[in-house]
Amino acid sequence: MADENSLRERLIDVGVDLVLTEGSASVGLREIARRAGVSHGAPRRYFATHHALLSAIARRGFEDLAARFETAVDPAAPPRAQLERLTKTYVGYALECRGMFELMLRHDLLDGAQQDDGRPQLRTSTLPLFERMVTLVGRCREDPDTVHRPGGSAVPPAVTAAALWSGLHGIAQLWTWGSLQLALAAPPPGDQERDRLVTAVLDAHLGPVTA
Repeated sequence: MADENSLRERLIDVGVDLVLTEGSASVGLREIARRAGVSHGAPRRYFATHHALLSAIARRGFEDLAARFETAVDPAAPPRAQLERLTKTYVGYALECRGMFELMLRHDLLDGAQQDDGRPQLRTSTLPLFERMVTLVGRCREDPDTVHRPGGSAVPPAVTAAALWSGLHGIAQLWTWGSLQLALAAPPPGDQERDRLVTAVLDAHLGPVTA
């Protein structure tokens, strides 16, 4: 059983490397098998479909992102500071691990069924990220050090978090394409300017911090 688990993990390792270097379109069961040095039918013992393999690879991405959040976010900090660290880490991950990031949120591609080995649906396992943002948005609205946007409290925290999430994706995508760098003109903006954009998105949805 240990050898079986080891081979399964090795196949996922190869898939992760492929996604990070060449994108999710490069990932196939045969290519995974070739690079892992096993027969082309071996991956079928662990992944009934291509989507099941992609789901296993994407789950690794969420584990990596969650570990980065734990390192970056101080749970004792004010909620706005926590949310700012989380969102900047999120955008940074999107730019550093572009292929994995694109795969992680393509639920139209990923297997939504219960896995044969008892693992939960990937779609279910991705929800804690969004729920964490919703919780922090709600706590930010109670923070006396934040100037709240007029009428903002009438919008459910989940809707505000969804709008904020969409804004983060816009920053990541436009930054990847070079569009924001062009729009912001010379000198070419770096990571500091990108972080300022994330803060501006937070201010737009939650109001600025006064202290």
